[in-house]
Amino acid sequence: MQRKSNFRDVFYVSDGTAITSETLGHAVLGQFPIETHQTTHPFIETNERAEQVKILVNQAYEKTGIKPLVFYSIVIPDVKVIIEQSNAHFYDVLNVLVEPLKHDLQLEPEPQLQRSHSINKDAASYQDRIAAIEYTLAHDDGISLNNLDQADVILLGVSRCGKTPTSLYLAMQFGIRAVNYPFIAEDMTSLKLPAAIEPYRFKTYGLTIDIERLVAIRNERYANSDYASLEQCEKELHKVEGMFRREAIPYLNTSSLSVEEIATRLLDISGLKRKMC
Repeated sequence: MQRKSNFRDVFYVSDGTAITSETLGHAVLGQFPIETHQTTHPFIETNERAEQVKILVNQAYEKTGIKPLVFYSIVIPDVKVIIEQSNAHFYDVLNVLVEPLKHDLQLEPEPQLQRSHSINKDAASYQDRIAAIEYTLAHDDGISLNNLDQADVILLGVSRCGKTPTSLYLAMQFGIRAVNYPFIAEDMTSLKLPAAIEPYRFKTYGLTIDIERLVAIRNERYANSDYASLEQCEKELHKVEGMFRREAIPYLNTSSLSVEEIATRLLDISGLKRKMC
């Protein structure tokens, strides 16, 4: 079956986590008005696994008649050769920067698998990130409001506006200890900043979302429920945004933002520093 010309199958392939390929691929593809079907293939470290990916890429081409786009980050020569034998367009996300650096530094690169993710390189930083993830999970969705003095950021908002994925992204990528607290339907009659959060309002931020987007997201989980109704979503958003303004809580609309963009904007407005491993 032929697909329309603005459709592309996209593959992110790496002999590591594939995070680099995904991040750069998403950023670049976001500049073009195309529809995509994206799949990620991390830890392609053997010829056998590379052959499997090659088959998948070729099958995508045979199905659509359009060459897939392959963003890859591979330092194992044999694996790289196999992937590049696929019927696709290729974008080596490492080589784009390695070649200019090689020229500017006047040094030959020494590729090493998983170098950028070495735990031993900075064990303390790694442990900090693990602690941030554990803290964030323990304070997800209002589970606990204890130890808020240890939080780097506290996120407030209605259910399904992006608090949990943003909190986890902040913890996993930047080692930020994030608390998130949802306002639910029962809170709407007398909505106010929770007493436990009041002393920490200086590190509290709100997330909101367009009504139509919230209705769509909630219907994916609980279709045709009062929880997902236009009336309920409108009521909750009106009340919560009003509280944000009344309490002078800075807030961000997440409707058209990826989780990466939400997290980065929060870091920017809060002044928090990225804690990178």
